[in-house]
Amino acid sequence: MKAMILAAGLGTRLKPITDRLPKALLPIGGKTLLEWQLDKLRAAGIREVVINVHHLAEQVMAFVAEHDAFGMDIRFSDERDMLLETGGGLRKAGPLFGNDEPVLVCNVDVLNTIDLHALMAAHDPKALATIVVSRRDTQRYFLFDKAMRLAGWTNIQTGAVRPEGLNPDGLERFAFSGMHIVSPEIFPLLNTYPDKFSITDFYINECSTHRIDGYVPSHYSMMDIGKIDHLREAEAFAKGL
Repeated sequence: MKAMILAAGLGTRLKPITDRLPKALLPIGGKTLLEWQLDKLRAAGIREVVINVHHLAEQVMAFVAEHDAFGMDIRFSDERDMLLETGGGLRKAGPLFGNDEPVLVCNVDVLNTIDLHALMAAHDPKALATIVVSRRDTQRYFLFDKAMRLAGWTNIQTGAVRPEGLNPDGLERFAFSGMHIVSPEIFPLLNTYPDKFSITDFYINECSTHRIDGYVPSHYSMMDIGKIDHLREAEAFAKGL
């Protein structure tokens, strides 16, 4: 299995730190966020990684080069011309993966306790994707049937439900973690979308015609390092990893 680390974000909620430092290189618990992700992927046996870059991209690329790519095969998907969001970023990176293996996709700014070996074993190659979800409080949820097949999406604050006409009765709500495994067959579909789009929108659009599985990990916790006031909590979280 290969992997992609989404690291192209502007990090606007972490200003003024990210005025001079890309979010991927933010130090937490003695390591950069990028190192946390690479170490976890390497421990799971993954050696081929694509990192998308945009804001202060040169710093990220130089950091990887200075560390001899951490003993991995690391390539970069350059989004300096335009930030492509989560779906567009994966679409652009497609040619760097080939079409022979699934790809595990994760966010550089989310630390977690997930067992990647268990996640990779749970991915069925017959599914277009396996998305990691959990039961936590939020406003927006993916909706799954009893077999944990994705059926749609809802915003409980506004009452919106997608796809249009979907009856949410009997469907279970789970929050998306941002981590997912995609089968190689996803890339031709991604190529039918515009350059810039959300992977959430893609899954909502495609779930009625393609199998997209949900995966609920055991003993799972996560920390989204998205705001300045989360940094102290993130340091404490990292100590437990």
